[in-house]
Amino acid sequence: MPVAKPESSDARIIAHVDMDCFYVQVEQRKQPHLRGVPTAVVQYNAWKGGGLIAVGYEARKFGVKRSMRGDEAKKICPQIQLVQVPVARGKADLKTYRDAGSEVVRILSKKGRCERASIDEVYLDLTDAAEAMLVETPPESMEAIDVEALKSHVLGLDQTEQSDSQECVRMWLTKSDSDYRDKLLACGTLIVAELRMQVLKETEFTCSAGISHNKMLAKLASAMNKPAQQTVVPHSCVKGLLDSLPIKKMKQLGGKLGSSLESDLGVNTVGDLLRFPEQKLQERYGFNTGTWLWNIARGISGEEVQCRLLPKSHGSGKSFPGPQALRTISSVQHWLTELSEELSERLCSDLDQNRRMAHTLTLHASAYELSDSDPHKKFPSKSCPLRYGAAKIQEDALNLFKAGLRDYLGSYRANSQRDLNSGWRITSLSVSASKIMAIPSGTCSITKYLHSQHSYCASSDKPQGNDTQETALLSVMDSSEAHDEYTGEETKIENGHLGCTDYSVNSSEALDKFTGEETEVKNATDRSNWDQEECERGLWKDEVMDPCCSSKEFEKDGVVQEATRLPLAASESKLCSGPNKSEFPIITLEEQKSKKTRIMSPLCTKRNKSKDKGTASILRFFKPDLSSTSRNQEHSESIQDGLSPADGHTSELRLSDNREVGGERWNYNVDEIDISVIDELPPEIQKEVWCWIRPRKRSNTVNRGSTISRYFLPSKSS
Repeated sequence: MPVAKPESSDARIIAHVDMDCFYVQVEQRKQPHLRGVPTAVVQYNAWKGGGLIAVGYEARKFGVKRSMRGDEAKKICPQIQLVQVPVARGKADLKTYRDAGSEVVRILSKKGRCERASIDEVYLDLTDAAEAMLVETPPESMEAIDVEALKSHVLGLDQTEQSDSQECVRMWLTKSDSDYRDKLLACGTLIVAELRMQVLKETEFTCSAGISHNKMLAKLASAMNKPAQQTVVPHSCVKGLLDSLPIKKMKQLGGKLGSSLESDLGVNTVGDLLRFPEQKLQERYGFNTGTWLWNIARGISGEEVQCRLLPKSHGSGKSFPGPQALRTISSVQHWLTELSEELSERLCSDLDQNRRMAHTLTLHASAYELSDSDPHKKFPSKSCPLRYGAAKIQEDALNLFKAGLRDYLGSYRANSQRDLNSGWRITSLSVSASKIMAIPSGTCSITKYLHSQHSYCASSDKPQGNDTQETALLSVMDSSEAHDEYTGEETKIENGHLGCTDYSVNSSEALDKFTGEETEVKNATDRSNWDQEECERGLWKDEVMDPCCSSKEFEKDGVVQEATRLPLAASESKLCSGPNKSEFPIITLEEQKSKKTRIMSPLCTKRNKSKDKGTASILRFFKPDLSSTSRNQEHSESIQDGLSPADGHTSELRLSDNREVGGERWNYNVDEIDISVIDELPPEIQKEVWCWIRPRKRSNTVNRGSTISRYFLPSKSS
């Protein structure tokens, strides 16, 4: 419903620019031989010559109208040229016309705030430009005025004869004793005339315009004199314009609200609304709508021109009239696929060119039932969050259609599979994307942080590559696919692994899947030493090994022992030959324990590397400063021994950088830490945090003979 907005007390200059038979002009620019010839643009549907969607002014003189079919238009005007609209995916492709409209918008936006209302119409707020002109070069000081401005239609002036008409306009434009509003309006008239001539020069398109003090009046004025003309509505002529204007001609009054005014209140013109007080209109139509009706009857509108050069939404739709109506789920699915592909292309183009993303997908449909039990029943529109990608849009749109169909047929009939697949017809279908918002500057994909973590694990000396800022498109990709920022390849993630299926990896080298470079795999002994160090700290966590890397059991001397495969060194692997070339020697678990080593195959090493990238221990960020003073060393030893610091309340840690061991000292007080926050962490991280905050104290060993029982032993002297 309309909402009343208070009008600004300051004078505003608003223009509405509307292209003249825009589709026809675009086709005439492509085919110059059509200029001056009766022309119309028809739909791709060849039934009865196709439906007319745009009719040139030359053809309108013969009585050709948009509601006609091509065959009927030829009967009225035999010389008419019918141009078929471009077709893609079995429906009209309007991309050519949208691009042409963008050319016009770029020109018009140079003079003021610009709001693109549709493919072929634009609102302009020229207040600042008009005020600047009034200060620098007021119209009364101009020696010559452009002829196009003199052709303007100014309401309230007597412009009956052509010769006197331009002279009257000149006098009105240069009148020195006019009020401030009219002087600003005169400046706006000159600016709009200049813009229209610039559009004609650069694009070969003509346009009409309306100039007034608000959007409502400007739009009404732009349609009064067409083509290639402009109309001005001064403040003193607003009442005369609205008194005789049919109520249905007013924006937002062409539907049910306008019909209600005609039938319930007997209102036929906008001027008839002046008979009703504001309170009565509010009681009848609600507070907001009643106030809005009272305002428009007096030419008051506070709606501002929004600075928007791009569309608010994207949509793709198709009609299925008469026998073309869809009657099965499969036919609906086919057309939803076509519509989703077109919508996806437009969304991706908007994302690439303008860095904008849509967030809501909406399905609209028109339907009727063969039983015709309720002819006024409408197919409900359905919405859901938008996922980028043609296949995802099609899948979501089909689910929305099925949900809407169940609501349309009713819960009882929807439970019947037979009724769900029959008894209904779809006459129109469309999908649209809305809530389009610009991506904030500096926004990048989460994969950037995953890759940066990988580069830390791989090598601190190598550059991380191009720090490309991906758009938020990756955030709505399916979780089973990931796009590599660095190599541009797509990697399938299956069962939580990065496709580790190549078992012929050299034990000393592995191919890094993220950078495509060869990086050295740490020697198993180095890894085992690290594991040993972690075990001594009491921080070792059991790792979940891959089945192909798990230890095997074999029987030796009647005892089942456990063994793992030992990777060969690079030099040893070259000496191996024969059928056992790719086999690893078997070492029992007891031998491993005696050596305090942990042996893993290259595949496990490779996977554990990727595991370390994504699930690194939190202790990585709390490494103690090993190069600090002896006081810090003692503090570190006390923590490892299970002793708390001297005061028992504060601790000092080093926040280690990704490439440096040392870092800025971090002091914290144990009493100030919120325990509830720690409880929300994963269990394995909780243990590590508790180990740092409240380390377990060393158990007190009791010397022999120091128990209380010794005081009750019989004395030796006795």
